Amino acid sequence: MDAEFYKGRRVLITGHTGFKGSWLSKILSMAGAELLGFSLEPPTEENLYTEAGISALFKGRDVRGDIRDLKSLQQAFSDFRPEIVFHLAAQPIVRTSYLEPVLTYETNVMGTVNLMECVRRTSSVVSVLNVTTDKVYENPEENRGFKETDRLDGFDPYSNSKSCSELVTHCYKRSFLDAMGIAVSTARAGNVIGGGDYQKDRIVPDCVRAARKKEAILLRNPNSVRPYQHVLEPLYVYLTIAEEQAKNPAFAGYYNVGPDLSDCLTTGELAALFCEYYGEGLSWRAENENGPHEAGFLRLDNTKIRETFGWKPRWSAKEAVRRTVEYERAEDKAACMEAEILEFMGDFYV
Repeated sequence: MDAEFYKGRRVLITGHTGFKGSWLSKILSMAGAELLGFSLEPPTEENLYTEAGISALFKGRDVRGDIRDLKSLQQAFSDFRPEIVFHLAAQPIVRTSYLEPVLTYETNVMGTVNLMECVRRTSSVVSVLNVTTDKVYENPEENRGFKETDRLDGFDPYSNSKSCSELVTHCYKRSFLDAMGIAVSTARAGNVIGGGDYQKDRIVPDCVRAARKKEAILLRNPNSVRPYQHVLEPLYVYLTIAEEQAKNPAFAGYYNVGPDLSDCLTTGELAALFCEYYGEGLSWRAENENGPHEAGFLRLDNTKIRETFGWKPRWSAKEAVRRTVEYERAEDKAACMEAEILEFMGDFYV
């Protein structure tokens, strides 16, 4: 993979104002892509999109729109005529999905229907990637990593809606897009961490908020195992998939994107690492709370992505936490973000 593929390419990103979307927008802008973003306003008052100046990267093609609105999304496609599409727009929080299940399904399921319908109507598109989640699988909480062939059936409204998003994608791929020569994949990413994430009900943002207040970090489920990885890990894979399937549709498929099984951590271990790197006497403690169901064990088997593209994780979970703290302490957030991208993806820009 190299940046020359994306130089001058018209790339549409849904959800570009979010955490992952902001990092992806920065990477593609540095590669010389022509970008259009379609998204709601950033989800939190403090956000990476604003502090890193992401809006300027879109050169006026920064569209505020709701993925549930087919008409406005279609207008964006018709005006821009994208070649590559990254679909990141979603309602991404498990707890919010219990409070607002209808909104969650409307956004994550019908939003995907609308996206795929716009792709079907737009002849310029050659490659599409729908970003879903590690939580799409039916989870009996066995001591193994999920494979792409495992049954899809997320438990909670968020996870289940993303399972449905996968099925919508599979249907449009088989029914329409394969015959049109449009390559389509989904990427089931593990739990991403990194600088600039301020979303509620996520472990690292909770760590950052506690550190700023000089309070102990409160953990609901300190023994829960998750496939934590730095945000640049899955983004590198997303870019690889989109490029390779554009060149050869045989690469289109369904991919897990997560760390090696040996690098998965409990929430308590992750919080302890954050405390170690942050210093200043920061600590964590368990918080007894009768909250909604959350899986206690979740891992991904990344064999397919390794064997297909020769990919392997670059930064361990420990390094990912260190980088997150480094970003939090940086005075110039945008400069820190760019430096991390260049260090992690140096060969991408050569």
